[in-house]
Amino acid sequence: MPEQTVPSIVLPSWVKAATRCGFNLKPVLQAHGIELDLMHIEHSVVPVGTLDRVLESCVERSPADHHFPFVIGETFAFEYLPDLETFLTTSASLRDAARVLEWVPALINPLVVARIEEEDGYARLVLEAPLDNRTRTRPWHAEMFFASILKFARILLGEDTDLGKLSFRHPPPPYAWRYEEFFRLPVHFNQPRDALVFDRELLDRHLEGDYPTLHEQAAELIEQRVVRLTRREQLNVRLTRALYSDPRLLRGGVSEAGRAFAMGPRTLQRRLRREGTSFAGLQDSVRHQRALELLAGDMDLESISEELGFSDRRSFTRAFRRWTGMTPSRMRDENSS
Repeated sequence: MPEQTVPSIVLPSWVKAATRCGFNLKPVLQAHGIELDLMHIEHSVVPVGTLDRVLESCVERSPADHHFPFVIGETFAFEYLPDLETFLTTSASLRDAARVLEWVPALINPLVVARIEEEDGYARLVLEAPLDNRTRTRPWHAEMFFASILKFARILLGEDTDLGKLSFRHPPPPYAWRYEEFFRLPVHFNQPRDALVFDRELLDRHLEGDYPTLHEQAAELIEQRVVRLTRREQLNVRLTRALYSDPRLLRGGVSEAGRAFAMGPRTLQRRLRREGTSFAGLQDSVRHQRALELLAGDMDLESISEELGFSDRRSFTRAFRRWTGMTPSRMRDENSS
């Protein structure tokens, strides 16, 4: 199954959060084969596995009093999606603003699938995500999501609004004592779902920013962006996933990829350029990520070079040094020590 990807548009917020935490994100991104390009940021993607490794590195670099996922949520803003922020701040109610949840997977993060449930006098904002061992020990995505949700809820409703309680499926982490201090809500662990549980009345409370004309215009612009982004990213995303899942394409060139997608190499390159990327760029990025994954296993370096489509081990070593600043042998030695 090809690895899922996340739009790179999430990363500028990570840059800001890293600065707040006292470190520079650029070397972290470069170590994982990511180069931010603001000119084409709407149309570039990062594999989920890579994003998780970047997140892990950021958590490790953050000081004890600045938990990186909390800081991301706290500092998150829609710098590159101003229409979303306009839609939120001109909403008539939280129920109206909740439509943003429909757009988040396409525009920001496909892993963020959330919905509102209502029952008796309560409402729940539920975050849907698989719960595996990594999620239990690294609950960072849920922390980021609810940190940002609470930030915007307090902007819309007022800082003193009682926003209920938080429930998390994961067990208490070592820093659990910081949850209630940070979220300013009662927090419960080992619960059936990740959810914010609040008074149902808040969904329909009138918001002071209510501005129907701007709200409707923002919604129309967002819908257009979703359609445009989905259309433009389609080949980019499909090709990236194909390169991950089919080593034959990774070893081949643009002509081989073109045949797989029923188009000539010039057409393939032209469509990729429209999306702000290129076959060589995608191939290089996937080779980098696959190299990191293969080096974590037992495959010898000659076989890895062949698997990734390099002519020989020396070519692989040169590329790997360009990606990471070290040789594959040194990377393997450091990981095993």
